[in-house]
Amino acid sequence: MCVLFLRLFFVKTTRSLSLCSKSAQSLLRLIASRGHGARAKNKEPMDSNTLYYSLDLVSGSGHALNGEQRAALQTSLVLLKKNYKFNRVMFWGKILGIKEDYFIAQGKGHDELKDKQFLYSFNCMEWHLLPPADDAMLGEVSRAAKGRFMGDPSHEYTDYPLKREGEEAAEAVELIKVTEERRLAVTVHLIDEEVSVVPRGAFNRTHLGLMNANRCFEGLSHAEAGKLENFLHFAKPKKLKKKKLIQEQADLDPSVDFLDPLSDDVPKGQWSLQLENASSVCVLRSLLWMGLTFYHVPMTPQHGYVYFGYGCKNLDLPFML
Repeated sequence: MCVLFLRLFFVKTTRSLSLCSKSAQSLLRLIASRGHGARAKNKEPMDSNTLYYSLDLVSGSGHALNGEQRAALQTSLVLLKKNYKFNRVMFWGKILGIKEDYFIAQGKGHDELKDKQFLYSFNCMEWHLLPPADDAMLGEVSRAAKGRFMGDPSHEYTDYPLKREGEEAAEAVELIKVTEERRLAVTVHLIDEEVSVVPRGAFNRTHLGLMNANRCFEGLSHAEAGKLENFLHFAKPKKLKKKKLIQEQADLDPSVDFLDPLSDDVPKGQWSLQLENASSVCVLRSLLWMGLTFYHVPMTPQHGYVYFGYGCKNLDLPFML
């Protein structure tokens, strides 16, 4: 009888110890997963750390890079950040050309909105700095550059002015010539100025006027992610100053509502908002610059945008809506 009692006691003790060890292992796994999630929150969108993850979220639009290009970007973006002394470097997108394609990277300084520089590459390893776009360059490119990109930075576009019948050629007309590198700089500037998107609250403005990433941003809720008014243009505000009514300014928070919302864009309907992957990812697609795709994972700070296209603006959009 004593032997049987000792055997039963030993079996119960062994089972209790195994249950305790299993519960301890599960607790350690939970702590490790939470720590990994906390580290993932600190990663920037479309940088070398989250490049694979971000490209998979926008792959529903048909945008993809092969394994060689991904591996090259993951290495070269780190070197760009070190060599040019950027605060962070992101993969901006890809402009398709006839001969070659342009891979675009974006480097940012202390001010996320003003301190921006763009670089282009053909092989995702050797990068060249794009010149800053000014008003004079915008005017020249809008007049001379037409059609698709050739894929040659030294290619020249020429503006031939039309001559009317009977018009005397007394005054010499100066031809406007623009290289494709300057056209690329203007196109990237316009796309980033008109359709770059961030969720509301992802960035805040300091007392010095600098715009920085909001470290307390935990993402939009699923209900907020389904509304276009909760997404903002990541560019200098143009329409926000026109809101003079008290009712329009009542719901604005000066620390986060200093950018123009997408809901104020004209014409209406130039944005396509969808919830994909079983409503786990919010995806925005621009119909004005077709090829730009923005993603945001609700309840997380993960967001970003990328452009894959020909670099041509959809001027027929008002007639298509």
